[in-house]
Amino acid sequence: MDRRQLTDPRALRAYAHPFRLTLIGLLRREGAMTATRAAELTGESVAGCSYHLRMLAKYGLAEQTGEGQGREKPWRATASSTSWPGYTADPEVREAATALSLALVERYFTEATRWLENRHTEPADWQEAAPLGDATIFVTAAELKELDEQVWELLRPYLRRTEDPEQRPAASRRVSYVHFGHPAREFGTPTHDETQEPHA
Repeated sequence: MDRRQLTDPRALRAYAHPFRLTLIGLLRREGAMTATRAAELTGESVAGCSYHLRMLAKYGLAEQTGEGQGREKPWRATASSTSWPGYTADPEVREAATALSLALVERYFTEATRWLENRHTEPADWQEAAPLGDATIFVTAAELKELDEQVWELLRPYLRRTEDPEQRPAASRRVSYVHFGHPAREFGTPTHDETQEPHA
């Protein structure tokens, strides 16, 4: 599956819903599933899952596979990832894109907090392997963009394992790898409302 680019502010706002982010994540990780199965995995009602799946489909983020009947029709994601503008002159798109980016950052923070609170229950090698840190660097906007592209190039061989389970080593686990770069705030200097193109 390819990456889907969102530019419609209505689609951006629809995607920013926390539960829809959960659903699209499930479809991408677990494959096609019915609203009933989604309800079992998330604890949401079947009716609620059906509604949110239909909303994802409305904006081209999910679709029915054509099998099954009623609420037992499986749904699948239409893309392996989603991207949206990091910069736009359209204030409505900018507002919707910012809301989506903030929803994702909050999600990343929640998941990272959960991991840190429970990491002591994990095997020692996984506790030691999970990275946490940051670096301050001096780069131009073009260099920062190039750096991000290089990171994705490094990730590419591992991303292929998502769609091809046979490539996964026996001891591998699903890992959430989050990277985030932004101009650091300088004291006495106003911040700028600019970001590089995000994706999820």
